[in-house]
Amino acid sequence: MKKEMVCINCPRGCTLEVEWEEGSKDVKVTGNFCPRGAAYGKSEILAPARTVTSTAKVEGGVIPRVSVKTDKPIPKGRIFDVMAEINKLDVTAPVKIGDVLIPNVLGLESNVVATKTVEKKA
Repeated sequence: MKKEMVCINCPRGCTLEVEWEEGSKDVKVTGNFCPRGAAYGKSEILAPARTVTSTAKVEGGVIPRVSVKTDKPIPKGRIFDVMAEINKLDVTAPVKIGDVLIPNVLGLESNVVATKTVEKKA
C-alpha cells in the first residue's frame, strides 16, 4: 500500500510517501528531509498517536476553565475516551501550570496536566 502525507514534526512540512504491506511492520518512508520525518511516517501507519488539548472546569477560580493537555501522545483511537475523562474534571482553584490533574489517564501512560495557572478568586 502507498500513502502520501505531510510531516508535522517541524515547519518544513515534508511531503512523505509511505509504503508498506498490510500486516507488516516493515514501512518504507521517502521524501523526508530528516530522520524525524521517517519516524513520523512510520508511526502514522503503525500506531498513530496525538497529544490531546482541551479545558477543564475550575471551581472558585478567577476564570472558570483551565487549559489542559496530555503530557505524552495517546493512541489516536482513544482521543474521545480521554476527552470524556477530561470533561468529568472539576478542579478547585488555585491550579498551577504543570499540575497533574489526571494521573495515567485510562492507563495510557500519559498524564493530563494544567497548561495555565488559575488563581483563587478573592
